[in-house]
Amino acid sequence: MAHAAVEEKSGKVVIKNIGLLLSGDLDRPILDADTVVVQDGIITAVGKEKDCDTAHADMLIDARKTCLAPGLIDSHVHPVFGDWTPRQNQLGWIESTMNGGVTTMISAGEVHLPGRPKDIVGLKALAITAQRAFDSFRPGGVKVLAGAPVIEKGMTEQDFKELADAGVKLLGEVGLGSVKAGEEAQKMVAWARKHGIQSTIHTGGPSIPGSGLIDKDVVLEADADIIGHINGGHTSLSEAHVCELCEKSTRGIEIVHNGNEKVAIAAAQHAIHLKCPHRVILGTDGPAGSGVQPLGILRMIALLSSLGNIPPELVFCFATGNTARMRNLNCGLIEPGRAADFVFMDRAQHTAGRDLLESVRFGDIPGIGMVMIDGLVRCHRSRNTPPATEVPVIVSGHA
Repeated sequence: MAHAAVEEKSGKVVIKNIGLLLSGDLDRPILDADTVVVQDGIITAVGKEKDCDTAHADMLIDARKTCLAPGLIDSHVHPVFGDWTPRQNQLGWIESTMNGGVTTMISAGEVHLPGRPKDIVGLKALAITAQRAFDSFRPGGVKVLAGAPVIEKGMTEQDFKELADAGVKLLGEVGLGSVKAGEEAQKMVAWARKHGIQSTIHTGGPSIPGSGLIDKDVVLEADADIIGHINGGHTSLSEAHVCELCEKSTRGIEIVHNGNEKVAIAAAQHAIHLKCPHRVILGTDGPAGSGVQPLGILRMIALLSSLGNIPPELVFCFATGNTARMRNLNCGLIEPGRAADFVFMDRAQHTAGRDLLESVRFGDIPGIGMVMIDGLVRCHRSRNTPPATEVPVIVSGHA
């Protein structure tokens, strides 16, 4: 079900009896707390139940000792309009992804629109329209940050100023349009940055028609804010070149489900080796040729933790707090003042892991028992994950 962006407030929501509280913060990934209080969609308190004001709640949720984590953020998607994708001619893909724990999506370009305009007037019009449409309409309640124009030859600084003035805050993947040379891309990326527009560059081999190879030298010269799908989307640069990008660039290291899994692990491990895990963020790059990926972020978390030997509580930060900070979002972290976007999880039934974190270390994805966005319940037991061993219960109030 789709929802308008402006709707009822959550009122006061109290979540108690939390068994594991993942913060989204790499510096303190697990919080010593069992209660979260929300007022009108914003977190107001995190702590022990005895220390929190839990009286007069409009909704009381017993987490039943399950895990509460920030809603997952997919840093790389390709929406079009509404909850439809022409890439696989599928309806409901955003709402389905919410059932995979994703509460925020960030567009890397509305590139699958049939007949997508490539002239400068048209591409600006499309970006502004997409930004406006998703700002007013949330499929499944998901916050879709859209309106990401693909830059083309002939654009001037004035074009970027006009886009920014109209509310556009993102560039689509640099390299999917006619601008592919590092020097030309760098100039436009700098114009975008000057006017407050964040950029992402395509990395690796070609994907959609019109795209091409973007190698390490172009990535370094262009200096986009995010090294988009550093593990390829689909086809990756060599592992050595990916590690070189991690070393020579200071920009975001985006790892996606739609890329090379071996290189994904190498990139995450190398970032940790370089002592810059805060640069690692996760996306799906869906919808794509590999389909719609409702569990893509959870699968990446399990992959990087189990085969990459990275503690799962840290990998969850790659998909939450890291992205929120890099993208300047008011979500992704469980702390007062942030949006109350949550996913309730527990170990999947019959996993070999004794608890949720161990099950992820073993390579299993958790079961989702509830998803909240702005303090409002958007789904109960997920239809897409394996069934959770335990699920939260609404003690009082209405979802």
